[in-house]
Amino acid sequence: MIQRIQTLYLLISAGISAGLSFVFYLWINDIGDKIYAIDYPLFYSLFFGSALLSLISIFLYKNRKSQFVLGRLNILLNFVLLGLFVYQTLNLSGETLVSEKGIGILLPIFSIVFLVLANKAIKKDEDLVKSVDRLR
Repeated sequence: MIQRIQTLYLLISAGISAGLSFVFYLWINDIGDKIYAIDYPLFYSLFFGSALLSLISIFLYKNRKSQFVLGRLNILLNFVLLGLFVYQTLNLSGETLVSEKGIGILLPIFSIVFLVLANKAIKKDEDLVKSVDRLR
C-alpha cells in the first residue's frame, strides 16, 4: 500500500523539511550574511525531526491510526517551528538581528499543508475500511 496518495503527500512534506531547508535561507542578518537552518541547531533538529516523522509515517501504512497520530504530531512540530521563526524575527525591535526575511521561514507552512492533505487521505482510507467491515 505504498502507492496511496497520502504517501506522496508525506514524501513531499519530508522533502520540504529535509531538503529545502538547506536550499532556501531563513533570513539575512544586518551584515548581509544569509542564515540557513543548519546555522541554528534547534531549527535544524526540528526540520530533521519533521522529515523523520514523515518518513516513519510512510512506512506505518498498515496501522492507519498511528499514521494519523504521527501526522498530527508532525503538524504540531511544524507549528512550533513556525512559532520559533516568528519569535526570532520579531524578538528585537529594529533591524538589529534579522534584516530581511527569506522564503525558508514559509517552509513549515507548506509542510503543514501537505501533512493536512495526508491526514485527510488517511482518514478517508480509514472510513472506507470501516464501511467495508460493516458489510461483512
